[in-house]
Amino acid sequence: MTSVRCAIYTRKSSEDGLEQDFNSLDAQYEACAAYIASQASEGWSLSKERYDDGGLSGGTLERPALQRLLSDVCSGRIDIIVVYKVDRLTRSLLDFAKLVETFDEAETSFVSVTQSFNTTTSMGRLTLNMLLSFAQFEREVTAERIRDKIAASKSKGMWMGGISPLGYEPDGRSLKVVPEHKQIVQLVFDRYEQLGNVRLVQEALLQEDVRSPVRTTQKGKAYGGGHLGRGQIYTMLKNPIYIGRIAHKGATFEGQHTAIIDLEQWKRVQGRLTSNSPGKRLATRRNTSPLAGLLFDRHDKPLVPVHTTKGKKRYRYYVSRSHQKAHGSGQKAIRVPASKLERLVRGKIEAALTTPTQLLEKLSPAAFAQWARHMSSDNGARKVRAADIPVLIEQVRVHPDHLAIRLSRAGLCTWFGVTIDDTNNDPIDILVKCSLARSGYTLRFVDSSEVTHTQQNASPQMIATLARAHAWWKELAKGKLDIAGLARREKVTASYVTRIVRLAFLSPKLTDAFLDGRARGDLTTSGLFAPEAVPGSWQTQAERYLAQ
Repeated sequence: MTSVRCAIYTRKSSEDGLEQDFNSLDAQYEACAAYIASQASEGWSLSKERYDDGGLSGGTLERPALQRLLSDVCSGRIDIIVVYKVDRLTRSLLDFAKLVETFDEAETSFVSVTQSFNTTTSMGRLTLNMLLSFAQFEREVTAERIRDKIAASKSKGMWMGGISPLGYEPDGRSLKVVPEHKQIVQLVFDRYEQLGNVRLVQEALLQEDVRSPVRTTQKGKAYGGGHLGRGQIYTMLKNPIYIGRIAHKGATFEGQHTAIIDLEQWKRVQGRLTSNSPGKRLATRRNTSPLAGLLFDRHDKPLVPVHTTKGKKRYRYYVSRSHQKAHGSGQKAIRVPASKLERLVRGKIEAALTTPTQLLEKLSPAAFAQWARHMSSDNGARKVRAADIPVLIEQVRVHPDHLAIRLSRAGLCTWFGVTIDDTNNDPIDILVKCSLARSGYTLRFVDSSEVTHTQQNASPQMIATLARAHAWWKELAKGKLDIAGLARREKVTASYVTRIVRLAFLSPKLTDAFLDGRARGDLTTSGLFAPEAVPGSWQTQAERYLAQ
């Protein structure tokens, strides 16, 4: 007769009673052993190895004895697993499916002593699935009852266990203030009000050698004694326990314990935390490109904000959305320096708001009179900030020879804090005469009103750069040095030498204009370094860079 190797698995969810000489695990084992003995005629024999899990839930497979059992099954050491009830093995239908798959691969079946079936037959499998469905249903209903009880208790302000927050210790179903710990909590809140930043609070507490007190869990395990971390400080600042309230599922309830922090200080701290939150910082970052979503070219194509970084400096631009495609297709994509464009737009809006005659033709007489009163007041004289641009502007359209800035009537009302009953719905447009000067891939705005026709002071940097360009070209022309050799001697890159030497080929007329201060006032040396910045034609150079 072939021997059938049997293993018994037992489990108990709680630890209550396990310390007894004869406990629930022993009772399950004896019942299963008796069942195996009754099947001796079939060749069943009991394994000497015991697989007992005490104080572990059936909702998980991470149980030491169960894992040992599965390891022995996979090794081919067990033919049948005997359990007192199916829910001793698992209460989860999903976990049961995983176990059955493992058993099938190892050609192992299992038997329930109190539910007479085994998994070697299809009827046994059907019955088992039904039983497990009810077991899982019972487990979920029990969990719902526990959750409802916790919610009801917390709504009455009870403390429902767990590690008590710093400053308190458990006192039945409530919390009791620990005076020496209370001082640390108050210090954390005071420091945050003074410094306004969790990182700075942590550094200050570190310098003051403030440590979390050593505390002991109910099981006797000690914890604490170290410096407070940022996460711990932030959790303390956000915990409504400290104002005498109990939190549950996003709501707070009046607690039965004493508050450590007064409500006014709590409100001030929460306001500061909210203003420093990632969402607020994101909004601030968005304000770095205030024309985003408002800027279009003459073909109604949007210009979107982008940036690039060189070293520690960040350069922002507004570019055509099809910028990359435009390079491939040979089209002239627009890429405008963001800061200069934003300054130009803000300046023109400020001029319009402080000179109401510019808006006269766009407003009815009654509306203009009210506008004028506010524009001539202190309100009208205030500066337009970057954050005001999305409020005041509906759109800005870029044309080759001008900018069209369309103001928002509703935004103007909001900015001035007035309500005007104006039946004129025509758009309020401000036209700015300016030209787009291309420097490499970048278009630079030149405000026509800011281009001077009189002599300016020559730029010392420009003079030095031009002198270096001619000196380096003379050395290269002698043939004793090439660009690479000159770059090594000057301790610069070959690319930098090339960009400098290119300036030696500026027309004599343009060179004299730079030296005399007669070139375009907005032009810088870095602008001349860009690709295609120095065209080969002297006439084109004059048209591009000389003040007309």
